[in-house]
Amino acid sequence: MEKQKKVLTERQVERRNAIIDTLKSMIFPVVLCLIILAGVFFVVNYQGAVEEEEIIQPNAFGGNTDPIVLESDGIKFTMDPETTQFEVLVKSTGKVWKSNPEGAEDDTLALPDEKAKLQSTLVMSYNTEAGLETTYDSYNYSVKNGIYDIETGDDYVKINYSLGQVQKEFTIPPVCTKSDFDKWTKAMDKTGLNLVQQYYKKYDINKLGKKDDKDALLASYPIMADEVIYVLRDTTKDNVKLTMEGYFADAGYTYEDLLKDKELDNSSSTNDKPIFNVNVIYRLEGDDLVVEVPLKELEYKKDYPIYTITPLPYFGAGGKDDEGYMVVPEGGGAIINFNNGKTSQNNYYANVYGWDMAISREAVVHNTRAAYEVYGISDKKDSFICVLEDGKSYAAITADIAGKNNSFNYTNAVYSICMREKYDVGDIANSEIYKYIDELPDESLIQRYRFVDSGEYVDMAKDYADYLHAEYGNYLALNDDEATPVAIEIVGAVDKVKQICGVPVSRPLKLTTYDEADEMITELKNEGMTNMSVKLSGWANGGVSQKLLKSVHTISALGSKKDLQNLVDSANSQGIDIYLNGVTQYEYKSTLLNGFFSYRDAAKRISKERAEMFKYSAITYAAREGWQSYYLLHTELAQKMDDNLEAYASKLGAGVSFEDDGKDLSADYYKKNPYSREAVLNIQEANFKAINDSGQKMMINMGNDYAIPYASMVTNMDLRGNDYTILDECIPFYQLAIHGYIEYTSTPINISGNDTEQVLYSAEYGAGLQFTLMKESSFALQKTLYTEYYGSDYSAWHDRMMEIYTRYNNELGHTFNQEMVGHDNISETLSCTTYADGTKVYVNYDYVDASADGKTIPARDYLVVK
Repeated sequence: MEKQKKVLTERQVERRNAIIDTLKSMIFPVVLCLIILAGVFFVVNYQGAVEEEEIIQPNAFGGNTDPIVLESDGIKFTMDPETTQFEVLVKSTGKVWKSNPEGAEDDTLALPDEKAKLQSTLVMSYNTEAGLETTYDSYNYSVKNGIYDIETGDDYVKINYSLGQVQKEFTIPPVCTKSDFDKWTKAMDKTGLNLVQQYYKKYDINKLGKKDDKDALLASYPIMADEVIYVLRDTTKDNVKLTMEGYFADAGYTYEDLLKDKELDNSSSTNDKPIFNVNVIYRLEGDDLVVEVPLKELEYKKDYPIYTITPLPYFGAGGKDDEGYMVVPEGGGAIINFNNGKTSQNNYYANVYGWDMAISREAVVHNTRAAYEVYGISDKKDSFICVLEDGKSYAAITADIAGKNNSFNYTNAVYSICMREKYDVGDIANSEIYKYIDELPDESLIQRYRFVDSGEYVDMAKDYADYLHAEYGNYLALNDDEATPVAIEIVGAVDKVKQICGVPVSRPLKLTTYDEADEMITELKNEGMTNMSVKLSGWANGGVSQKLLKSVHTISALGSKKDLQNLVDSANSQGIDIYLNGVTQYEYKSTLLNGFFSYRDAAKRISKERAEMFKYSAITYAAREGWQSYYLLHTELAQKMDDNLEAYASKLGAGVSFEDDGKDLSADYYKKNPYSREAVLNIQEANFKAINDSGQKMMINMGNDYAIPYASMVTNMDLRGNDYTILDECIPFYQLAIHGYIEYTSTPINISGNDTEQVLYSAEYGAGLQFTLMKESSFALQKTLYTEYYGSDYSAWHDRMMEIYTRYNNELGHTFNQEMVGHDNISETLSCTTYADGTKVYVNYDYVDASADGKTIPARDYLVVK
């Protein structure tokens, strides 16, 4: 019996184990089936869902033709509501500035589309997925059709433009059933009811008139076969439709109801062409005209993203017989004279703050950039400047002369709205495919027009200075310099490939040790270079091409951390400002060992690709994709790099120098956490302000206008810009506004390629001096990629450097705590800059002596007259 029970127990165990094994074997198929079912459920319920078509409701002109007026103590704004064109009267001088040039409709040079633009207060363009760009203007595509609305308040005028190839549309039923008609009219008062009944005709299939064509009516209104309908009469005028629109709106009729009723009307021709809603707000702030375009109020279909917007493209434009000029922000500033005859040249174009590095480029011929956001027009008696405020980082400033597409000289700002990235689909398609940003930020485009009672560019620049002082207050204070500011960049190390056990490995190449740097600056100080700011480059994390700054590692070949501390202490004890320079927006040659993982840490392009950067060929202009690439960092990671650099410099008692912040400005299109370019600008500015408030000194490159109020020194400022043929004169517009308040230098004199000319530029533009130095000779740079430092040998350049500095400081050192109050281009090669104490600096770029004001200025030299 016990044996039988034992057998039964063993059989039960075997059966149980078999069942368990069977269940285990079924786990994977069951899980797989559940995943497949979940996928099918998702596809059926979500992927198959049809997105509702985006509804863009057109605006309609209200019909009020009375002029719209805004007025302050200094200016009077008057708009014609029938055209939305306006004029601004400057009361102090009687000068009238017009939004559009007079006689535009009769311009014999302009083609019809160009005439329409000249009569427009807004020009926009849109794109398609294939990248095809189409331009709409507010005159042809909105005002002529009356598809705009005007909203007024105590201190503003708002124009709600609808732009598109559409007829004027009113929110009233073109056709509706009797039951709906009765519902709407029942909610109207007697006046509304009588008006509506008068302009709608009733059709009953069983009670047609003798002149009614039954077949034609059924073709136009198929619903008539089953229901009695009411149809809006074709002869109804727009003013009557507008009145009825009010009655229907009060009765609860909506645009969605209109769309439903339009489906009953087969007589209406369909229009698949896109329509856009763009709102423009005008208001007066003091004696300034402020223009705003809210991005969140833009309406467009995703298939037709808005690519660019240009507010007031021809404000203040000068005609072919007018005298005057345009001021553009090329370098320190430039002038384009009206009607200069250079009609075969390209128009002027410059991106504010340069290129957005998060957007790829196939080729780079040269970079267009403006460090400040101002342009203006002068008729030589009166002038205005336009200061771009919110949204300025999306702008490019353009200018052109009469005689090309039309008979007018103009300058304006073109804003990029829906950024795009091209997909590489060459293997599967012949056409190009573009990806656009999914959503616009909650920001606005704002530009401010300031009117100047003078036609001189010096006074225009001083008005810009007034704006900066009002904007930044005590952050822009007159400095107390008594000597020429000099920036000394000392190069610590660069990377060089060396053979280690037969394997090529990149290692830091020593150019200047910390102790050698101390000796150099001490020697220069003892020789009389008193107002010195030292930028230490290539001092950590591999050298000039710096690895990620997640942690700071000094370079052992340059000395110990204590040696670096001694260098900083020595500089501070001598009254020399020393700055640790670092790269915080990019990484170079970083790996996982440096804490960098490109799929996690690199910023993203609109196409979702990593923002990988390349050098560009000077011969083909194309990206050198076979060379070492580098990456733009995620915005939040770049912020951490800023913090790390600031903290390390502060711990040593040094200032902080940013290689790229304050110069480069790039968005981050990472879908989960995107940062617009304007958002990054605000982050950078907040960081600069915090550094300034902490008392730590800060150095930046180039000097974007939002950064300079907080900087102690700006190096590598672009004084002259690009030598575009359309430009007529170079002027120190930017420097007229900031000199005496900001220390700035141009490019290093000894590696500029022409040291004499660089000194002359500095003298004319009121810049300090900059030199880039290293202790090693230039031979040490052989077989490296750093040929730009060949002229940096300290021993080879020491005597020439001191010669340049000593004369420059003796003659100009007293001017750096003064405002620049005047400038004149006496001839194409001779200029004169004037300071507050009356000091005049004549600069002669010619190869022969020149004369001015009874003085002789030697060839290729400057003359200071106190």
